[in-house]
Amino acid sequence: MPTGKERANEPVGTQPAMSNTAATKPNLSDILRHDLPASIVVVFVALPLCMGIAIASGVPVGAGIVTGIIGGIVVGMLSGSPMQVSGPAAGLTVIIFGIVNDPHLAENLGIIVLAAGVLQMLAGVLRLGQWFRAVSPAVIQGMLAGIGVIIFSQQCHVMVDDNPRKTPVENILSLPEAFEKGIFPIEWTQHHQAAYVGLLSIAVIVFWRLWAPKKIRIIPGPLVAIVVATIISYAIKMPILKIVLSESLFQSF
Repeated sequence: MPTGKERANEPVGTQPAMSNTAATKPNLSDILRHDLPASIVVVFVALPLCMGIAIASGVPVGAGIVTGIIGGIVVGMLSGSPMQVSGPAAGLTVIIFGIVNDPHLAENLGIIVLAAGVLQMLAGVLRLGQWFRAVSPAVIQGMLAGIGVIIFSQQCHVMVDDNPRKTPVENILSLPEAFEKGIFPIEWTQHHQAAYVGLLSIAVIVFWRLWAPKKIRIIPGPLVAIVVATIISYAIKMPILKIVLSESLFQSF
């Protein structure tokens, strides 16, 4: 309880603060002004990301698109935490790629993913998340760094229109071959053209993050890079590999 002196210092007409729920209750105008444009941007960013991660994971492109749609709808309906992620996760690429390339596990990928989801739900019900506080941040950062190296070594081959190797070690050891095939010596072969488009995408992302005006930086750099690289590759008619989709997305199942 405040003392009489504290009450005297309070301005006349002061009212209790409104609850966060009442203060942040969205209305239709706020949704149309903020949420709808943000959702459109997220869709345009998530769409190529779903396709890229599907390719990196060794599964059909359509499967990545359908998975992103279903995941976004289901997680959006069940959302209850600001830490939830409904989009594609690059960290799972290594796991999925390993399953797809294992003849004993490839046909059971759907069952494995379903079992992983059940385990996550059980962990949430049993409140096991608090036990992860015992894990050092250095362990998490090391794991993410290792995943990054594996994805980088794998996608370098894709960037030069080459096929990734079967194991991460083979991908890393064959990086000099990929750089020689796609970058040095400078030529105009299909592998070089694909590498130039990939390097252009990286350059656009870096430029957008460091030097783009703040007013237009609301547009994500990866989205700008995809648009610029796609327009240039089609304008020059580069004979590089394009993403191929089946006539129906449901054929990807």
